[in-house]
Amino acid sequence: MALPPHQHHFLVSLGILIFFFFFITFPSNSHPLSIHDLLKTRGLPAGLLPKDVKSYNLSENGLLEVFLEGPCLTKFDTMAFYESVVRANLTYGGLKGVEGFSQEELFLWLPVKDIIVDDPKSGLILFDIGLAHKQLSLSLFEDPPDCKEDGISNKVSRI
Repeated sequence: MALPPHQHHFLVSLGILIFFFFFITFPSNSHPLSIHDLLKTRGLPAGLLPKDVKSYNLSENGLLEVFLEGPCLTKFDTMAFYESVVRANLTYGGLKGVEGFSQEELFLWLPVKDIIVDDPKSGLILFDIGLAHKQLSLSLFEDPPDCKEDGISNKVSRI
């Protein structure tokens, strides 16, 4: 049984409206915040992770997985190395149990275990690198750094 033309046009128009409603309501990006904005909402500086983040997942229990374009090097107070995937438990003011991030200390590459901002007003951030704790200025981490692939083979060969 065929519909009259005015009902057919109405149903087609309604279908188009519903499609656009869902398209606008549910954008393709599953995260409303960039990873850098997410860090800021959790009391951490945006510059803890490099600019070139491909995507990230944050589970309900706080496990954060950050996917980079590839492994890369940058410099804060010393050289820092990011693997392709960086994982940590995200809490307010902290990244605990960090995996995939290390810093060069006295010609050794040491994994960063925890990153903590106890009191943002202090202007300090604490890095637990296993053998020691480093306090650095939060200002070093205000902006996401550029991260370069240059020298990665040298870094990997020294581990």
